[in-house]
Parts: sequence; structure tokens; C-alpha cells
Amino acid sequence: MNHTSPEEHDHVLLRTEGRTAYITLNRPKALNALTHPMALRLDEALAAWEHHPDIETVVIEGAGERGLCAGGDIRAIYEDARAGGTASADFWRDEYRLNARIARYPKPYVALMDGIVMGGGVGISAHGTVRIVTERSRIAMPETGIGFVPDVGGTYLLALAPGELGTHLALTGAPVGAADALLCGLADHFVPSSALPALAGELGSDPVHTVLERYVEQPPPGELAAAREWIDRCYAADTAEEIVTRLLATDVPGAKVTAGTLLAKSPTAVKVTLAALRRARRLGPLERVLEQEYRVSLAALSSSDLVEGIRAQVIDKDRDPHWSPATLEAVGPAEVERFFAPLGDRELRLAPSASSQEVAW
Repeated sequence: MNHTSPEEHDHVLLRTEGRTAYITLNRPKALNALTHPMALRLDEALAAWEHHPDIETVVIEGAGERGLCAGGDIRAIYEDARAGGTASADFWRDEYRLNARIARYPKPYVALMDGIVMGGGVGISAHGTVRIVTERSRIAMPETGIGFVPDVGGTYLLALAPGELGTHLALTGAPVGAADALLCGLADHFVPSSALPALAGELGSDPVHTVLERYVEQPPPGELAAAREWIDRCYAADTAEEIVTRLLATDVPGAKVTAGTLLAKSPTAVKVTLAALRRARRLGPLERVLEQEYRVSLAALSSSDLVEGIRAQVIDKDRDPHWSPATLEAVGPAEVERFFAPLGDRELRLAPSASSQEVAW
């Protein structure tokens, strides 16, 4: 049951207009960061609308001008990790169930991915049926920078990106704009941000495909297509160390900068992320990958790098994390394997729902 305070209730606003239900994430001062009560309220609303005869479409958007959702509430994760608590494990369990529900939703789920969409924000948007980006979109899975590993189905989505683009985005945490999000399969359509209010309003009365025809445009040029050659070649290496070696050996300035970016991330998180992505490619459906991510996330919760990474980036903001181990070479195979160890009766078990067939609309 969703036990939320009145204030927490206001963090997710629900309304219906015509044949469409609208979800607005309403924590603009926190960039609409997702909390456990918010995830529960989202799941509850989607469950109620799933078979509601008067609801044909669901739209999710963020309040304010800065973004849809900057991710999970990592300050809360920091406090939980320091205290050795279970709140984060409970949150992730419900959040990943929500991600799976969105991916299998039987009605068009339209995500307005305007502005910042990172971490948990990707989980509640990029698994949707219709994913709309704008010239302001900045989409990223930046977890390695805080000693964590992409979750919320992020390793599933990035493993499906063309070539090694997903590996590049997962290991570096680099944000991408509209064209690159489309290239990587994280979004479906580009619409100018100024047109979103009209588009959202018309979804209340008209079918999704009809409304899209009126507003979809070509995005401004991206950056990743021109970098495919060196990205695919360097990130195809078997190990993180070899990836860095290949990046440094190129004559491409951007590749050398990328090597420095990788070396500044948590070495453990980089190695575990690479392993998680490679395993995700073999796991099959999203549910199996989310189950793997749950194992990895719980292991990260007991890792010193997660607390240290959040401290450096969010708490003290000195941007000077002291990772342990401090180098890629010092992170051995056994340490990586620890993140994938079975959880016994704590495993997350997700069955593909009865509505897992392709959505027709």
C-alpha cells in the first residue's frame, strides 16, 4: 500500500483530459528527482489506468523548465548506505517493477523527455511506447561517476544501442542530446520544446499517431555518428584497461579526452558496468536484466565507492572522490563477480506480464 504524506502526494500530480491520463512529476526544485513514494504512486496510477475503458493514452512530463527527472534521490541512498539500511533495496525493488510495467504497458505511454533526463528519469521514460525529445534534452546514465552502475533497465537499453555506443555512454556517463538519443534508441521522435504544451493538450482528444504527424521534426545534428568509428573500435575490447589503452592510442583528440574521463570514474563501477552490459546482451528480455541490475545495485550499496562518490559529487561537492581500489588494474575478477552473486530469497523476480505483446495503436 502507498503510504504517502500530503506533501509527497503532491510530488506526483495526476489528471485526466478526454481519453488521456497525465502524470506530472512535481519536484521542480529537486529536478523532479524520484523518491520511493513517487515510484509507488506512479505504479498505482498505471495499474488503475491499465484496464480503464475511458483511458486510451498515458502522458508523463516534468514540472518546471529544467527537466523531466534527474534520477533517484541519491542523498537518501547516501544516508541509507552509510547506515547499512534496507530503504534503498526496497526502493529499487519497487522502482524496477515500475520500469518493467512501463515497458509492457498495453496502452500508448508517451514520455516528454524535455530537459534533463538522467538515471531513474530514463527508467520512467525510455521504456515507454512513444519517447519524445527536444533541443533541450540531456539524457544520461551517469552512475559510474558516483561509484554506482547503470540500473532501471539502463544496461538493457544501452546494450541494444548500435555498435558500442551504449558501452561508451554507460562507462563515461556522457549526456546526449536529441539526435544522439534517437541514434542510440533511447528516444523515438524530436519535437521542439515550444510545441510540447500544444502536443500534450491535443493528445487529450486525438490519437497519438495523428498528433505526432503534426509536430515531429528533424532534430539538430548530433555528435556520436561521426565518432562511431573510434568508439566501436576502442570499446570492442575485452577489458576496461584495453579500452583505455585503445582510446589513448588513437590520433583522435576526443578519444584521448574520453580516456581521461574513464580514468576519473570509479574503477570498480567501470569494470562492473562493462560486465553488466556484456551480460545484458545475452540475458534476453528486460525483466532478466532488471533482475541482474538488482543484484548489482545491492552489492554497490555495501561498496565504499558509492558512499564516497555521492559524498564528492553531491554532499561535499569537492568533486574529488577517493576510489578504493584506485585503479582499474587493482580491481580483480573476483571483485567484479561479487556484484553478480545470487541473492537467495532476496532476489527480484519479474515475470513478463500478460500484456507483453507488441502494443498496437
